[in-house]
Amino acid sequence: MSTDTPGIDPLQALRAPRDPSCDVFLTGPVFLDIIFTGLDSAPVRGTESWARGMGSSPGGVANMATALARLGLRTSLAAAFGDDHYGEYCWDALEQGEGIDLSMSHTVPGWHSPVTVSMAYEGERTMVSHGHEAPAPTGTSTGAGVPTGASAFTGTGLPTGLGALTGTSAPTGTTAPTPAFPHCPPRARAAIASLTPGRGEPWVAAAARNGALIFADVGWDETGRWDLDALPDLAHCEAFLPNAEEAMRYTRTDCPRAAAHALAERVPLAVVTLGAEGAYAVDGRTGVAAAVPAIEVEALDPTGAGDVFVAGFVTGTLADWPLADRLAFAGLTAALSVQEFGGSLSAPGWAEVAAWWQLIRTCASQDPAALERYAFLDDLLPATARAWPLRRAVPTIGFRQ
Repeated sequence: MSTDTPGIDPLQALRAPRDPSCDVFLTGPVFLDIIFTGLDSAPVRGTESWARGMGSSPGGVANMATALARLGLRTSLAAAFGDDHYGEYCWDALEQGEGIDLSMSHTVPGWHSPVTVSMAYEGERTMVSHGHEAPAPTGTSTGAGVPTGASAFTGTGLPTGLGALTGTSAPTGTTAPTPAFPHCPPRARAAIASLTPGRGEPWVAAAARNGALIFADVGWDETGRWDLDALPDLAHCEAFLPNAEEAMRYTRTDCPRAAAHALAERVPLAVVTLGAEGAYAVDGRTGVAAAVPAIEVEALDPTGAGDVFVAGFVTGTLADWPLADRLAFAGLTAALSVQEFGGSLSAPGWAEVAAWWQLIRTCASQDPAALERYAFLDDLLPATARAWPLRRAVPTIGFRQ
């Protein structure tokens, strides 16, 4: 958890002695992200381009894990880490820096960390990634009782199977038994999954049976079928959060709002992100719908903004906020994130939210009616906050102390 604003626990009023110790569980590949910013244009073939800014941070699923932890949720991550300095840096940054529980994560001997280099310019980004599939868990083979797809993590930019758990230990190098996951994910209030057409992940069903609310997004359907029935884990989801294009293709509609209503017939909560136009959500149980416009900001780097949006929405849902407040908070955290560079680097914590709320109310040009949309923050935030803007980025992999 971020320690910028200590003591903010969005679930404090709801916690009970027998509750799960974990608020949110997630799994996937961890990358080392190297981010270049301040490029005036895309690199030109045969030339050298100099960037005015640079940052390094854990990436991949670490973007989402960091965003959740900085909002005060007790986050557990199951991932494979490379047996190299990159992997050691990512482990330390997540466990020691962000307070993320890595008890279900292991290092893989002789396997190097996957890496992504991201170049941000003109409000967009270009990425180059490299990585190899991690070995299967020690002592595990196909057909030995591990469900297909569950013994390995998948994620953006890597082949199926990257991020497999192994029977090796954390970066101390001490051997440890293979953890219970993927056979039995930890008991949690919520879990986050990325749906893949034609493939289910057994841990998702197991987590749902244990009481976790499943929040899921989905990537581009490379098959071109766009068939909701080809997403077997959708049946276990509490909330489905596609973008507008994905939602319309899956529902065969030509309007994002119509798509959201169609999706709400399949899942309890359908949330469609609309980019610069904000987001629209429908509660399939009550029929309540909510729309929140996006906050206009000068975007430096959109990396990880979708992850931050999901983290904000999960926070509001677990805290039992009204649907419109959840959307507003998710949109706010995403807007704050694009003003910094990097994925996990830019994820805002409560300090950033408090500083924004304090600053925005002093702007004479602000429409009071627009500010009223965020009045629920008054009951969550401290009376004083650190000065805005706040910076988290570091230009290299760990300075020597």
